[in-house]
Amino acid sequence: MEQEHSALHTLKDIKQMMERSSRFISLSGLSGVAAGICALAGAWFAHRVITGKEPESYDYDSLTIGNMLRYKLFIIALLTLGFAIITAFLFTYTKSKKNNIPIWSTATRRLMLNFCIPLVAGGMFLLRMLELGYFELITPGCLLFYGLALVNASKYTLGEIRYLGYAQITLGLISCWLPESSLAFWTLGFGVLHIVYGVAMWWKYDKR
Repeated sequence: MEQEHSALHTLKDIKQMMERSSRFISLSGLSGVAAGICALAGAWFAHRVITGKEPESYDYDSLTIGNMLRYKLFIIALLTLGFAIITAFLFTYTKSKKNNIPIWSTATRRLMLNFCIPLVAGGMFLLRMLELGYFELITPGCLLFYGLALVNASKYTLGEIRYLGYAQITLGLISCWLPESSLAFWTLGFGVLHIVYGVAMWWKYDKR
């Protein structure tokens, strides 16, 4: 009996070592929660800016009125992204130190590469869309390319992140035909879904 228990324990250790070498498993659920909160805060500020310009609605006709409005929204988006990245890194770094796992490894490099390729390509594409004035497709594009990046990177980290990617892609496709609700879709995708995902991952992996 003791030999069987020892063998199972050894197999478990081998499995953990293989996962650590091939997958980045230190993603913290609190990182997702923090990113979602940052997105909700950014959406709130964006809503204030948009409704301040056109109190009765915030369709994309009003967004093309002045460069100042677009500049403010761009700054809000950059600050939101910056705070989300910083908080996500801090929580993930803390979890890595707690579990005595190096935060930078071969698995991390593979994760970052597979995540950044769709994201950078999508970012360049959306910048061109901005130059051409297709503002109504920016939110769907953000959700779509972000979802593709998550799905592409999921094989090098926690598998559950794939489902978050599927949800982002679905929202992005739906929002293509509902541009008047773009801010709501952005809030749901980057805010609410991140919080739900983060809480679920924290409960499954971090709580214990």
